[in-house]
Amino acid sequence: MLLRLIPQETKVNFLGMRKIAAVLSVLLGIASITLFAVNSLNYGIDFQGGIEVEFGFEDRTVDIGQIRAVVAPLGMGDVSVKSIDEGNSALIRIERQPGGDQAQSDATLRVRQAFEAALPDIQFRQGNIIGPVVSGELKRDGVLAVSIAVIAVLIYIWFRFEWQFGLGAVIALVHDVLLTIGFFAVTRLDFNLSIIAALLTIVGYSLNDTVVVYDRVRENIRKYRKMPMEEVLNLSLNQTLSRTVMTSVTTLLALFALFFLGGDVIQGFTAAMIWGVVIGTYSSIFVASPLLMFFKIRREAMILDDDSKDPTVDKSRPGQFGQF
Repeated sequence: MLLRLIPQETKVNFLGMRKIAAVLSVLLGIASITLFAVNSLNYGIDFQGGIEVEFGFEDRTVDIGQIRAVVAPLGMGDVSVKSIDEGNSALIRIERQPGGDQAQSDATLRVRQAFEAALPDIQFRQGNIIGPVVSGELKRDGVLAVSIAVIAVLIYIWFRFEWQFGLGAVIALVHDVLLTIGFFAVTRLDFNLSIIAALLTIVGYSLNDTVVVYDRVRENIRKYRKMPMEEVLNLSLNQTLSRTVMTSVTTLLALFALFFLGGDVIQGFTAAMIWGVVIGTYSSIFVASPLLMFFKIRREAMILDDDSKDPTVDKSRPGQFGQF
């Protein structure tokens, strides 16, 4: 049904809008950097530190909903709950409370007393305070993970295509990550390790879309050797448009379902993914592709010397002496 709504042969002048898109991307990038510098991010437990408490039962599995119902009325801010030890225990992480270590110890005692009152058969297993040193290491590892992913993309695209393609793809990926950081600076959603996973997923999604477009650009450069580069890029984007729209829409349908029905636990992750899919689709069309014109890509590097060995060369028309 969705395929019928998307024209198979579109003629949208994407490259004609590249200047407007460039100005928009630059403004959004500057706004993201400014917001991050001024407001920073609303770091969650993973980066800010906090309290980690484990409870369990001897003869039954924990009910996560029941655990949340006990913790929520305490008003301790960001709380994450997950089942461990084959479902017999629950690991509760609570954001750092105002005050020093004594405030964290008092909060741990308060949580313990609340559970013992609500669930008499529950057992307190352990309680730990997550300090700023551990949180700092997580920040460093998160930045390192995203940086390594972007560098690996640059190397992969460079070897598969040309350096112009690799640089264009990396700029588009940095654009996506930067605008996602700006999104979290504006919305003040919790920024935790699951968001780092979302950023890496966005990098992969955006890269996949960009590589599909770049593959078609390379094929069309070989096939239409005399066609101006702007027309080649427009043709390639229009040829891959139906695939791009289909992939984005179906992904967004699943993400919106998770966002509205998945609960608070994965809301930040799905919000990041929804934003990333939209921005990734935008960047593959209006950032990655126009950059090929800016970097003045060389056609000669992608055209094979022997036309007979190039399956993408248009052989339907006769050559100069074909009519004889």
